[in-house]
Amino acid sequence: MLINNTRPLPKSLIYELLPTVEGLPRRLSDRSLAADLAARLNYDERSSLRGLIHQHTNPDGIIRDTAIQRVVINSASDGVMRQLLRRRNGHDQCFDLISEFYRAVQTVFRDEWRGHAPKSSRLVHGAGIMAMGYVMEVLALLDGARTGEDFSKGLRCLVGKTAWTSGKWDFGGGDRRHWKAIQNVNRDIVTLAQYLIGIVRSDVKIRRSSPTGVIGLIETTG
Repeated sequence: MLINNTRPLPKSLIYELLPTVEGLPRRLSDRSLAADLAARLNYDERSSLRGLIHQHTNPDGIIRDTAIQRVVINSASDGVMRQLLRRRNGHDQCFDLISEFYRAVQTVFRDEWRGHAPKSSRLVHGAGIMAMGYVMEVLALLDGARTGEDFSKGLRCLVGKTAWTSGKWDFGGGDRRHWKAIQNVNRDIVTLAQYLIGIVRSDVKIRRSSPTGVIGLIETTG
C-alpha cells in the first residue's frame, strides 16, 4: 500500500490485493472478505454478476466494486451472512446468496437492468445496489429466501413502485424526488432502502400470518 507515497496505488487495486495479505487488522480483514467475494462474483462462471463489477482488473464493469463490498460488509457484520460464515462452507453460501439475489433482481427488473449503466438506471447505481442489499437481508431473514426463485417471489411486490430509470420516487410525507436525484450518499441510500423494505415487509406480512422480526441493519449503514 505504501509502494509509492508520491503516487498511491488505486484503492480498487488495493482492495483486490487485500485477500492475498495475511495478518490484517479487523477493519481491513472485513474489507478483505468483501473484496474476495466481489472478485469471485465478478469472475466465477456461475455468478449472475460475472463481468459486471468494475474493478481495477475489469475496468469495463458497470457496478462499482465498493458497492458490492458494502453489501457484503453490512451482511457479514449484522445480517444473514454473519450466520452463514459460521458454517464450514459459509463462504460458498455467501457467494450463492448474493449471486442468486441479483439474478432475481435482473429477472424481475429486466428492463431496468439490461443494457444500463449507473447514469441511466439507479438500479445498477451504487445507491440502488446497496439499498437492494438490505432488501436481500429482509427476504433472506423473513422469507428464508436462498434461490433466485425465492427472491423473485419476494421482489415482485416492488414492480410498478420504483423509479429506477424514469419518473419520481414517492417516499411519503411530501418527499418526492426525480429518479436521478438519488445519489450515492448515506442519507439517500437509507431513504431508498427504508422505502423498499417497507413495501417488501408489508408483502411478507400478507403472505405470512406470523412474520418474525428483522435485524435493524438500516441504522448501521455507512
